[in-house]
Amino acid sequence: MRWILLGIVVATNVASDGLQAREMKRHGEISDFRAGALKRTFFGLAVRPGLALSILCMALSFFAFIRLLQISPLTFAVPATAVTYIGDAVFARCVLRENLDLRRWAGIFFIAAGVVLIGR
Repeated sequence: MRWILLGIVVATNVASDGLQAREMKRHGEISDFRAGALKRTFFGLAVRPGLALSILCMALSFFAFIRLLQISPLTFAVPATAVTYIGDAVFARCVLRENLDLRRWAGIFFIAAGVVLIGR
């Protein structure tokens, strides 16, 4: 059961991060911080379906993580969820077309190795 919950946490967290990044790239930089402009920005972002889905995924991830903490030790649950870094990097490369240099891929490899060590 803990591996299923971990999978749910990772999948929903990666989906949330990816959807947030995509929607914010589509929106563009926020440079006007006056009250009226922030209000327009907030309501403009609130109606974006991708951002709403991102919030739903974040909530699902939170509740799955809470359940994971109930059945697994903290020393397993927190480090194992680091797999989301791998998923985020793959999403950024494949969907958002971001460039990842060798140093970032090396970091991702070490994160994956750490998760494997903890999962045993």
